[in-house]
Amino acid sequence: MKFVAGEFDVAVIGAGHAGIEAGLAAARLGCKTGVFTINNDAVGNCPCNPSIGGTAKGHLVREIDALGGEMGKAADECFLQIRMLNRGKGPAVHSLRAQIDRRKYSDRMKHTLELQENLELRQAEITDLQKTDDGRWMLTTRLEAQYFAKTVVLATGTYLGGKIYVGDVSYESGPDGMFPSKFLPDALEKMGMNIRRFKTGTPARVLKSSICFDDLEEQCGDEPIVPFSYDTENPGENKVKCYVSWTNDQTKQIILDNIHRSPMYSGKIEGIGPRYCPSIEDKIVRFADKQRHQLFIEPCGLNTEEMYLQGMSSSLPEDVQTAFYHSIKGLEHCVVMRPAYAIEYYCADPIQMNRTLEFRDFDGLYGAGQFNGSSGYEEAAAQGLVAGINAALKVLDREPLVLDRSGSYIGTLIDDLVTKGCNDPYRMMTSRSEYRLILRQDNADTRLTPIGRKIGLINDDRWERFQRKQQMMKNELERVRKTVIAPSEQLNAILRDKNTSEVNTGIRLIDLLKRPELSYDALQAIDTTRPTINANIFEQVEVEIKYEGYIKRQLTIIDQVRRLETKLLPNDIDYFRIEGLRLEAREKLNKVRPENIGQASRISGVSPADISVLVIYLSTLRHPQQDEEVHV
Repeated sequence: MKFVAGEFDVAVIGAGHAGIEAGLAAARLGCKTGVFTINNDAVGNCPCNPSIGGTAKGHLVREIDALGGEMGKAADECFLQIRMLNRGKGPAVHSLRAQIDRRKYSDRMKHTLELQENLELRQAEITDLQKTDDGRWMLTTRLEAQYFAKTVVLATGTYLGGKIYVGDVSYESGPDGMFPSKFLPDALEKMGMNIRRFKTGTPARVLKSSICFDDLEEQCGDEPIVPFSYDTENPGENKVKCYVSWTNDQTKQIILDNIHRSPMYSGKIEGIGPRYCPSIEDKIVRFADKQRHQLFIEPCGLNTEEMYLQGMSSSLPEDVQTAFYHSIKGLEHCVVMRPAYAIEYYCADPIQMNRTLEFRDFDGLYGAGQFNGSSGYEEAAAQGLVAGINAALKVLDREPLVLDRSGSYIGTLIDDLVTKGCNDPYRMMTSRSEYRLILRQDNADTRLTPIGRKIGLINDDRWERFQRKQQMMKNELERVRKTVIAPSEQLNAILRDKNTSEVNTGIRLIDLLKRPELSYDALQAIDTTRPTINANIFEQVEVEIKYEGYIKRQLTIIDQVRRLETKLLPNDIDYFRIEGLRLEAREKLNKVRPENIGQASRISGVSPADISVLVIYLSTLRHPQQDEEVHV
């Protein structure tokens, strides 16, 4: 018998990385929040690689933290090793990556939810979701309990209709052997939501003592450690090493001899897999000319002997997996504790959503994470934070949060999803942004902390520290502009050593720093007035100085684009009635229903000529014509 078990302002379905951020944000904004998960022990689970960050993903974590989210703080508390990737490249692509203790991270996030005021964590499978006559949402559990909520965030990850594949064997399951969400997909389809099947995979875990590390390349963490969170003052130390190995001709032959046994190639898997994180069999087939493929052997935690084989996800049968693992240096005698598997699941087409992540046709219903067709913990957490904020702001009758793509990678991620859609699991990369030099991870707080403060997720203490940092940056920029370094043999020795021209007159410190060969570190000996401040401030100041011209050009472009964003498009436009638009443009515009001219310009299939037609059309709205159709 069904019974009413509770009422919430915001209900979050799922407690993975998206659900955690959504629930915490809504509760911290003062909304009574319920977070529902199939298993409380799987809160914040990392069923794939136990790591946070990476190329572009580290940017997302910094931005989540700058807005007042939780992922960066948790990663700093639970890391085993932290490294800054891409140091040999420009500052726009420098990205933090941390190998984390998987169980510690999950426990830490679960406890955070349990301690959060205004939040209730419930173990329950949601089987039905319906809109009631009074405008609320009704959630029904497997045990026939009913909950009511003003807004709902769907953050179901890979649980929604989950199905595991290993060779010829397949069965209904969520990740890591958890129960799947079996009935909710039918409820969503019944509502009229467009959902589809995607697929992802994860590598095997092997016993540490069965690995021979003698000839493997070691990867150590960075010293000193750079943390993810702007709140972390003492990040601790690296605790483990990671290792690198390579596949070989024997590995390749074993996989090719058994490729017909892979459900990906036998046709059993219908879901679309991630383009940028393919399985090892997919790599072997797609990159047939490549002699070898890299894999990383990484620990899952301090209190477990499981090691993760990054880069080796597979859905081949268990016996084939064991054979090709044993062909790899260091893994010749490895014991497979958990075989690799592929998982197929339902997700929504994100084109159905606005940039607030609210469904256009379902008032008060939001999507986040892999449910929106993305891949990755960081992409999920970023969407969860925005969806949770907006679900709460709707309840509070406040203006929604819309992050534009010129101001953050989070804005780029969401704009890509809801404007362009995705035909395979979406992964954030620095190349997806037109404004990489502006959207660096080192300045995420400068860009987004004022927004987090305005929303209400940045407390007084952190805001005061942020303002002090901004003042110190301003002071340091002023200092390097005014400081003149006298010519000397010591200075010229430094310049000769760095292969840059000597000086015979006084030179401003800022002009020295503009030289690509020089840095704060190189000039330390002659920079006698340098203050004792956080190294991050010197890093940001140096980037701003060296790339001043490029940054100014990008800011000019951003201003131009933002002018397009102010040209709002009414939501009820019938694009098929606007003469002058090409047929493809009419179809795409009617499907996406862009909010403004800027967003319309980013839709695949909408040309500059179509945008000109829309601009003219907007002008006619201010001066209505007699005709029903607009002729241009």
